[in-house]
Amino acid sequence: MAALYKIYLFCLQVVVIFAVVSCSSEDRYTKYGHGWNHAHATFYGDINGGETMQGACGYGNLFEQGYGLKTTALSTALFNNGAACGACFEIMCANDQQWCVRGSVIRVTATNFCPPNYTKTHDIWCNPPQKHFDLSLPMFLKIAQYKAGIVPVIYRRVMCGKKGGIKFEIKGNPYWMLVLVYNVGGVGDVTSVKIKGSSSNNWIDMSRSWGQNWHTSEGLQGQALSFRVETSDGKVVQSNNVAPANWQLGQTYEGKNFH
Repeated sequence: MAALYKIYLFCLQVVVIFAVVSCSSEDRYTKYGHGWNHAHATFYGDINGGETMQGACGYGNLFEQGYGLKTTALSTALFNNGAACGACFEIMCANDQQWCVRGSVIRVTATNFCPPNYTKTHDIWCNPPQKHFDLSLPMFLKIAQYKAGIVPVIYRRVMCGKKGGIKFEIKGNPYWMLVLVYNVGGVGDVTSVKIKGSSSNNWIDMSRSWGQNWHTSEGLQGQALSFRVETSDGKVVQSNNVAPANWQLGQTYEGKNFH
């Protein structure tokens, strides 16, 4: 019996050692959970966020709109023709001991597009089908050293923690209304916007102009405005009578948000 017990202990030790070796040989980032994907990251603009304002998502002053410097431009493979605007990502530098800031994870919102360059044959980071993040410089410096220029990263979609409600900035003219939808919580990326005037019970589908700018040619002057916003996970939030009947172009109104 003693001999059998010793054999049992020996076998148990072999199993444990094999398990440890197997785990160590796996991607060391699996400890962060499922959903991580591989990509690359660069930066654009200066340390104060120059060149990161405005952009293909249709946002304006990112500081005033609550995004600040925690932003990124997306390559074609991630941008999805603007549908990904407002989505939030966690990103960390991976597999580059020389340039990575070890263990540093950033969270950013997609606010711009990194356009492809088909005239080049090298350094074509934003060309399809490559997944690439062009970060604001302050965000890049949190995960990598400046001299690196470009680093391999892992990323995953995360929920967007936004303060306050969804913002609706009304632009356009009396015959064509353009609404910028921003500060969206939940998964962040809006797939559908409906609008309703107070004189009707019918919801009107708005069309995406670009990024998170949505438009309609319906005449809604003199009516309080309600909005129904749907995000990519199918969740819907409805904000009733957000804008009063005397709403004005150039004004921003606040509704409910996803939690």
